[in-house]
Order: sequence, then structure tokens, then C-alpha cells
Amino acid sequence: MKRVLLTMALSLSLASTATAAVPVWGAKQSSAADVPPSQLKPGEWIWGGRGASPGPMAVIVSLTEQRAYAYRNGILIGVSTVSTGKKGYETPTGVFTILQKDKDHHSKKYDNAPMPYQERLTWDGVALHAGGLPGYPESHGCVHLPTEFARLLFESTNMGMTVVVAKEGTAPVTVVHPSAVIPIDPRNGADLDLPPLAEGEPYRWNPDASPTGPISMVLSVPDGRVVVFRNGIEIGRSRVEVNDPLTGTHAFIVGQGYMADTPNRAGLRMPNWITIGIPGHGDEAGKVVDDALADRVAVPREFMEKLLPLLTPGSVLLATDESVSPASTGGKVEVIDSNPPGV
Repeated sequence: MKRVLLTMALSLSLASTATAAVPVWGAKQSSAADVPPSQLKPGEWIWGGRGASPGPMAVIVSLTEQRAYAYRNGILIGVSTVSTGKKGYETPTGVFTILQKDKDHHSKKYDNAPMPYQERLTWDGVALHAGGLPGYPESHGCVHLPTEFARLLFESTNMGMTVVVAKEGTAPVTVVHPSAVIPIDPRNGADLDLPPLAEGEPYRWNPDASPTGPISMVLSVPDGRVVVFRNGIEIGRSRVEVNDPLTGTHAFIVGQGYMADTPNRAGLRMPNWITIGIPGHGDEAGKVVDDALADRVAVPREFMEKLLPLLTPGSVLLATDESVSPASTGGKVEVIDSNPPGV
């Protein structure tokens, strides 16, 4: 069964209990970040995104998996079990945008039924909202979410945000079975088909693909690649070599100031990096990355000369020992999405 790497940095404590006045469906708090999405039980979810963090959001609902995946700035920040439309009321597939948001919505069609944290996708009644989660499709076409996950998503999204609903046979495998890095263009929901680096190609750099916006990166040790996103769009990728890599998944954020030069980084202005305490690595929170750890990573100098000027406090790096390539079978669930300390 496919394991999926969920990338988010946990900048706040795991989600709190939903407001008492709101009907509660599903778990009241996030599951541990290392639980594979395929092992989430009905009503369970994982969230580590902070609403104030920069970068565009997008959501993919996999009807096949009965799960929803939330991305910010190209990186996965949340995953949840869902319940979609039952036979005769199937949830439509396609690309949608949020047309309306209503925290305290009640149905006009179904006996004033509560539909908390509603985010409307169509004017004829299809929406994301908190609702029942029996472990199979049982709604009248809406996408039911756990109440607390629905609240966190509601507070993080904006009107017009892209939502893609996909199932096998109607969308690429990368969209039906999402991974750590976003498989769609968050601006319009179009499928992304970015080729891998060609043999002998050390890196690819295309900053014009997204000229402005926040930077986030994913470094996969087994793939030997680092992928760079700006404003949710890939602008570069490079081969990397990591000596004596850390095991598991670790998240880092750019802080203030710069590291001192070393022989491996002579003339490069490497910013200071601070470790983010993602679930399972909470004791690492706030630790400053030292020269010994930074020098384990070898990246083509030409690529670094292009990348480093773009890094500012708040830029996030996820480093993992799991593959994130489309051909992989996925990896553990980890959470990275954070604001910089003191920024």
C-alpha cells in the first residue's frame, strides 16, 4: 500500500478541540505525524499548517482514497480522511474554486442539518464541510471532513482557492494518489508534468516560472534531489549528495544572519538554519544547524549561487530519507510548515 510523505512544519501545538457549540465529527486532535495516510482510521487526520504562513494553498480530494490533501507553497501541510458522495449522489470530479465560506452553515435541502465550516465548490450544493465519517462514501455529494480539521482548513483558506477532486480513470496517478510535493498548479489546478533531470544534467533553474513569493524546498536523500518551490510553483531542482545523512525526516527554517565560511562554502552566504520540532522530533525544536551538519550536503555550486540570494527568514527546507519522486511508493507522514522564530 502506498505510503505518502506528508510535509509540514508544526509551528503551533497540535490542534485544539473544536468549539463546543459545533457538532463534533471525527478525532478532536491530530494524529501523530509519522502515521501513514493509508493507516488513518475514519475520522482521523493530521495537520501542521499555521494559518499565517505564506504561500498559496490548494486542496486535492481523492475519491479513490477517501482522503483530502492540503498543500501550502508546494508542500503538503495536512491530510484527512473524508466521506464523499454515495451512489446516486456522487461527488463531481474536476477543478473547483471556493465560491463561498460559511462557518455556521445549515442545509436548506436537508432539514436544516448543520454543515459547519462550509466551503462551497458549486452553487448547486457541493461543498467541503464537517460531517459524518463512516469510512466510506455516504454524503449527498459534499466532502465530509472531521470537524477540527474542517475548522483548521477553513481558517487557512481564502476565497478562490483551488480544489481538485479526482478519482482513478479521470486524473493522473500523481493526483489520485498525492505525495509530499504538489502535483498540480495551485493557481488553476492544471496537472504538472515536470520532467526529471536528464542524464548528465546537474540542475535545472527556471525562476521566471514564478518570479515572486516565498521559498520552500524538499530534499530527498534516496532520490539525490532537492526541489525548490516559489509561491507554490517549482522553479528549480538539483542533484545532491548527502554524506552520513540523518535518519527519518527533519525540517529546518531560515533564521536571521549567516553562517561563517567553511572550505566547502567559501564565498557563499549561507543563512543560519534553525531546526523545526516536527512531531516525533519535538526535542530538536530551536536548535541551530552547525557547520558539521550543513557540510554533509553537497550541491552544485552554480545552483547554490542562484538559490541562496532567494532565501530569507521563513524559507523552509524538508530533508527526508524517503523518496518523493512520482515513481516511488511513498514514505512516512511528516509535518512541516512554520513561521520563522521572531518574524
